Amino acid sequence: MPGGPPCLFDHVRLPVRDIARSRAFYERALQPFGVRVVQSSQGPGFAIDDRGDFWIMEQEMAAASVHIAFAAPDRKTVDAFHAAAVEAGGVDNGRPGLRPHYHSGYYAAFVLDPDGNNVEAVFHGDHRRSIPGVI
Repeated sequence: MPGGPPCLFDHVRLPVRDIARSRAFYERALQPFGVRVVQSSQGPGFAIDDRGDFWIMEQEMAAASVHIAFAAPDRKTVDAFHAAAVEAGGVDNGRPGLRPHYHSGYYAAFVLDPDGNNVEAVFHGDHRRSIPGVI
């Protein structure tokens, strides 16, 4: 996004064991973010504003327990993400709610994806975005 804040990363590519299952999971789980599926020779990606920020690729061995946090624009999106991800076959790993041990406005939900990765949606409220546990 020209003129927007700089991003920490350009893209993320996550190895998964079953591309069809993971695509269906992420397509549904990320729908509350307004993400759409984009396709490349590498496989499916999930994008906002025509950028493929998050890609999955099939590989015999999935990544070992990755934690991915998607920035939500509000609490409603966190709630919708959690519901959609669980409906898509994800395993609840932390219902939507405040996580004051990170900071007073940290509102998040956690779901395990089909490969056991911990997928989070987080809204920071008025609090400055920070790394959990780091002041």
